[in-house]
Amino acid sequence: MADTYKVLAQVNPSATTLTDAYTVPGATSTVVSSYVVANRSATATSFRFSVAVAGAADDNKQYLNYDVAIAGNETQTYTLGLTLATTDKLRVYATLATLTFNVFGVEKT
Repeated sequence: MADTYKVLAQVNPSATTLTDAYTVPGATSTVVSSYVVANRSATATSFRFSVAVAGAADDNKQYLNYDVAIAGNETQTYTLGLTLATTDKLRVYATLATLTFNVFGVEKT
C-alpha cells in the first residue's frame, strides 16, 4: 500500500448549503488527520461538519459538529484520526459564505 499525505479538501461553501468537501476515491482508504475552519469575516457565524458512510443521504447521525459558533476572524482547528473507506464523503455547511474549510490527511492505495 502506498501512503499519500495531502490536502484532501479546500472548500468555501455557499451560505446554508450542505456541500461535499471530499469523497474517498475508488480502491482507497483515507485517514483524516485534521481540519481547519477559518472565518474570513468580522461577522460571527456557525458551521457543520459531517461524515456520510458510502455517500449516504444527509442524516443527523453523521454530524461531528453541528451549528458550532465561530467568532469573526477566528480559526478553529480539529485534530482527528477519522478512518474512511471508498465512497465515504465529508460534508460541510456554513451559515454564511465567509467560511473556509481545509482538510488534511493520508490516502492509502
